[in-house]
Amino acid sequence: MADPAQHEAVLTTRSAAETRSLGGRAAAHLHRGDVVCLYGELGAGKTTFIQGLAEGLGVKDYVTSPSFTIIHAHQGRLPLYHLDLYRLGPADLADIGIEEVIGSQSVVAVEWAERLPPELRSDGLEVEIAFTDRDEQTRRVRLRGRGGRLAAAVAALAGEKDAGSGA
Repeated sequence: MADPAQHEAVLTTRSAAETRSLGGRAAAHLHRGDVVCLYGELGAGKTTFIQGLAEGLGVKDYVTSPSFTIIHAHQGRLPLYHLDLYRLGPADLADIGIEEVIGSQSVVAVEWAERLPPELRSDGLEVEIAFTDRDEQTRRVRLRGRGGRLAAAVAALAGEKDAGSGA
Protein backbone atom coordinates (compact mmCIF):
# COMPACT_ATOMS: atom_id res chain seq x y z
CA MET A 1 0.00 0.00 0.00
CA ALA A 2 1.29 3.51 -0.85
CA ASP A 3 2.27 5.80 2.02
CA PRO A 4 -0.60 8.33 2.35
CA ALA A 5 1.88 10.96 3.58
CA GLN A 6 3.78 10.80 0.27
CA HIS A 7 2.72 11.76 -3.23
CA GLU A 8 4.70 11.54 -6.45
CA ALA A 9 4.15 13.15 -9.85
CA VAL A 10 6.17 13.08 -13.05
CA LEU A 11 5.91 16.22 -15.17
CA THR A 12 7.56 17.36 -18.38
CA THR A 13 9.05 20.79 -18.98
CA ARG A 14 9.97 21.79 -22.49
CA SER A 15 12.22 24.78 -21.80
CA ALA A 16 14.26 26.44 -19.07
CA ALA A 17 11.39 28.94 -18.68
CA GLU A 18 8.95 26.09 -17.96
CA THR A 19 11.38 24.57 -15.43
CA ARG A 20 11.68 27.99 -13.70
CA SER A 21 7.90 28.36 -13.78
CA LEU A 22 7.44 24.98 -12.10
CA GLY A 23 9.87 26.06 -9.38
CA GLY A 24 7.89 29.27 -8.88
CA ARG A 25 4.63 27.38 -8.57
CA ALA A 26 6.22 24.97 -6.08
CA ALA A 27 7.31 27.95 -3.94
CA ALA A 28 3.67 28.85 -3.31
CA HIS A 29 3.35 25.64 -1.26
CA LEU A 30 6.47 26.04 0.88
CA HIS A 31 6.69 27.15 4.50
CA ARG A 32 9.54 28.11 6.82
CA GLY A 33 11.71 25.10 7.61
CA ASP A 34 10.87 23.18 4.43
CA VAL A 35 13.71 21.38 2.68
CA VAL A 36 13.75 20.98 -1.11
CA CYS A 37 16.14 18.22 -2.20
CA LEU A 38 17.25 18.36 -5.84
CA TYR A 39 18.75 15.48 -7.80
CA GLY A 40 19.99 15.28 -11.37
CA GLU A 41 23.01 15.26 -13.63
CA LEU A 42 25.18 18.30 -14.25
CA GLY A 43 23.24 20.72 -16.44
CA ALA A 44 19.88 19.03 -15.91
CA GLY A 45 18.23 22.18 -14.52
CA LYS A 46 18.53 22.08 -10.74
CA THR A 47 19.66 25.70 -10.49
CA THR A 48 17.04 26.75 -13.04
CA PHE A 49 14.32 25.19 -10.87
CA ILE A 50 15.74 26.99 -7.81
CA GLN A 51 15.75 30.30 -9.70
CA GLY A 52 12.00 29.89 -10.13
CA LEU A 53 11.63 28.80 -6.53
CA ALA A 54 13.47 31.96 -5.44
CA GLU A 55 11.27 34.15 -7.64
CA GLY A 56 8.20 32.51 -6.13
CA LEU A 57 9.54 33.24 -2.65
CA GLY A 58 9.98 36.91 -3.54
CA VAL A 59 13.79 36.88 -3.80
CA LYS A 60 14.90 39.93 -5.81
CA ASP A 61 18.58 39.09 -6.39
CA TYR A 62 19.75 36.94 -9.27
CA VAL A 63 20.22 33.34 -8.14
CA THR A 64 23.29 31.44 -9.28
CA SER A 65 24.64 28.07 -8.23
CA PRO A 66 26.79 28.25 -5.11
CA SER A 67 29.18 25.66 -6.57
CA PHE A 68 32.30 27.21 -5.06
CA THR A 69 30.85 29.10 -2.10
CA ILE A 70 28.67 26.08 -1.11
CA ILE A 71 25.81 28.20 0.30
CA HIS A 72 23.96 31.37 -0.66
CA ALA A 73 21.42 33.12 1.55
CA HIS A 74 18.60 35.11 -0.04
CA GLN A 75 15.87 37.27 1.49
CA GLY A 76 12.32 37.21 0.19
CA ARG A 77 8.78 36.56 1.44
CA LEU A 78 10.49 33.60 3.10
CA PRO A 79 14.26 33.42 3.57
CA LEU A 80 16.01 30.94 1.27
CA TYR A 81 19.25 29.04 1.73
CA HIS A 82 20.58 27.56 -1.53
CA LEU A 83 23.23 24.87 -1.07
CA ASP A 84 25.31 23.03 -3.66
CA LEU A 85 26.92 19.91 -2.18
CA TYR A 86 28.59 18.71 -5.40
CA ARG A 87 32.13 19.28 -4.10
CA LEU A 88 31.52 18.08 -0.53
CA GLY A 89 31.99 14.80 1.25
CA PRO A 90 30.30 13.68 4.49
CA ALA A 91 33.02 15.17 6.72
CA ASP A 92 32.62 18.58 5.05
CA LEU A 93 28.93 18.81 5.94
CA ALA A 94 29.61 19.29 9.65
CA ASP A 95 32.09 22.05 8.83
CA ILE A 96 29.43 24.12 7.09
CA GLY A 97 26.90 23.56 9.89
CA ILE A 98 24.45 21.67 7.71
CA GLU A 99 22.19 20.65 10.59
CA GLU A 100 21.82 24.27 11.72
CA VAL A 101 20.99 25.40 8.17
CA ILE A 102 18.42 22.66 7.66
CA GLY A 103 16.98 23.26 11.12
CA SER A 104 16.59 27.00 10.44
CA GLN A 105 13.37 28.89 9.82
CA SER A 106 14.25 29.26 6.14
CA VAL A 107 13.34 27.32 3.05
CA VAL A 108 16.43 25.26 2.22
CA ALA A 109 17.07 24.14 -1.37
CA VAL A 110 19.86 21.57 -1.73
CA GLU A 111 21.47 20.62 -5.04
CA TRP A 112 23.14 17.18 -5.00
CA ALA A 113 20.97 16.26 -2.02
CA GLU A 114 22.05 12.63 -2.24
CA ARG A 115 25.11 13.81 -0.29
CA LEU A 116 22.95 14.72 2.70
CA PRO A 117 22.60 12.16 5.47
CA PRO A 118 19.27 10.33 5.01
CA GLU A 119 17.81 11.73 8.24
CA LEU A 120 18.21 15.29 6.91
CA ARG A 121 16.22 14.55 3.74
CA SER A 122 13.52 12.28 5.08
CA ASP A 123 10.76 14.94 4.94
CA GLY A 124 10.23 17.67 2.42
CA LEU A 125 10.00 18.08 -1.32
CA GLU A 126 12.20 15.99 -3.61
CA VAL A 127 12.81 17.18 -7.16
CA GLU A 128 14.57 14.87 -9.59
CA ILE A 129 15.33 16.44 -12.97
CA ALA A 130 16.45 14.31 -15.89
CA PHE A 131 17.26 14.82 -19.55
CA THR A 132 14.91 13.21 -22.05
CA ASP A 133 15.57 11.87 -25.53
CA ARG A 134 13.26 14.45 -27.11
CA ASP A 135 15.60 17.45 -27.42
CA GLU A 136 18.11 19.54 -25.45
CA GLN A 137 15.43 21.53 -23.62
CA THR A 138 12.91 18.90 -22.52
CA ARG A 139 13.20 17.58 -18.98
CA ARG A 140 11.37 14.97 -16.95
CA VAL A 141 10.74 16.33 -13.46
CA ARG A 142 9.77 13.87 -10.76
CA LEU A 143 8.32 15.53 -7.67
CA ARG A 144 7.85 13.69 -4.38
CA GLY A 145 6.19 15.30 -1.39
CA ARG A 146 6.83 13.75 1.98
CA GLY A 147 4.56 14.73 4.81
CA GLY A 148 0.87 15.53 4.44
CA ARG A 149 1.19 19.18 3.39
CA LEU A 150 3.91 18.62 0.79
CA ALA A 151 2.27 15.47 -0.52
CA ALA A 152 -0.84 17.60 -1.12
CA ALA A 153 1.35 20.27 -2.76
CA VAL A 154 2.71 17.75 -5.26
CA ALA A 155 -0.80 16.56 -6.02
CA ALA A 156 -1.84 20.17 -6.66
CA LEU A 157 1.18 20.83 -8.91
CA ALA A 158 0.42 17.67 -10.87
CA GLY A 159 -3.15 18.85 -11.40
CA GLU A 160 -2.22 22.26 -12.81
CA LYS A 161 -2.80 22.79 -16.51
CA ASP A 162 -0.40 25.60 -17.41
CA ALA A 163 3.08 25.33 -18.99
CA GLY A 164 5.36 22.70 -17.58
CA SER A 165 2.72 20.63 -15.85
CA GLY A 166 1.92 18.13 -18.58
CA ALA A 167 3.30 14.64 -18.86
